[in-house]
Amino acid sequence: MKLRLKTAAAKGASAPKRKLLILAILLAASYAACVCAGSLILSLDTVLLGILGKSDSQVKMILETVRLPRATTAVLAGAALGVSGTLLQGTIRNPLAAPNVIGITGGGSLFAVLFLNYFPDGGTVFLSLASFLGALVAAVLVYLLAFKKGVTPIRLILVGIGVSSVTSALTTLLLSKSKNAAVDKAYLWMVGSVYGADWNDVRLLLTWFSICFFFSMAYSRHIDVQGLGDEVAAGLGAHLQRHRAVIILLSAALSGGAAAVVGAIGFIGLIAPHMGRRLVGTEHIFLLPASALIGALILLVSDTVARTVFLPVDVPAGVFTAAIGAPFFIYQLYRSRNQSN
Repeated sequence: MKLRLKTAAAKGASAPKRKLLILAILLAASYAACVCAGSLILSLDTVLLGILGKSDSQVKMILETVRLPRATTAVLAGAALGVSGTLLQGTIRNPLAAPNVIGITGGGSLFAVLFLNYFPDGGTVFLSLASFLGALVAAVLVYLLAFKKGVTPIRLILVGIGVSSVTSALTTLLLSKSKNAAVDKAYLWMVGSVYGADWNDVRLLLTWFSICFFFSMAYSRHIDVQGLGDEVAAGLGAHLQRHRAVIILLSAALSGGAAAVVGAIGFIGLIAPHMGRRLVGTEHIFLLPASALIGALILLVSDTVARTVFLPVDVPAGVFTAAIGAPFFIYQLYRSRNQSN
């Protein structure tokens, strides 16, 4: 009997693992296509020779200074946003939860525009720090305002929507009073773009994502327990409020870290968890890496389309993620309403 149970469990785990492997292969193929595509189309052989330093100087420069860091940044930022949305949806137990919906992205945008308004020549490093700080401040504010003898998922989502509305209004007010140069920079940042990414961005994102993803995976079982409901989770001995606070901070850290480099790219944190659940189920030990791979794939493909379809114009990747995400959000609202009825 025990042997049968172990065999069934092994079979149950092998299917998500196979799907994760397929996602990883698909991401690798998309990465290769992304690096090859552009105003100068390169063959895969040329790219490999360029990486090995055996191609001409022009190809080497294009790969090392533009395409490779840009594609790698898109992968890391998309993965961070996918995991961030999964953490939020898991702990809030709401399929519409995402960093841009509950005010975390809005906090980053507000602080970034505030920085650009008063320090237009402050540099990208300090802009990134301002954005990251804003995301964390917004997350803490949402948690504190929702706290009343503990934090419930419904209060978190309602307070988050309120904070998002306030940050959006304040950001618009700041933009209306900003100088033209600051407005242009702020617009590009708020839409979200991978344009201009370099190896410093890659190193920053890789370090930050690796740390946050490690702790997210460590909390995967706690998120599964929270999915059973607050009363059941508390009955099982879970430290509900402490775990929820840590998970929300992890989500804010991931989305804030991504926004610090690529700007306020929206909807990836909403779409990736839904697609991940359809593929690998609801166990977060599989769902978190699946959402990371899907988020990376969405942003990588969006950026590739944005910079190649409308040549010589480099359209911000956030335009394409919004074009996909907004209808998806409306569909989820409609689906949730029908389920409640």
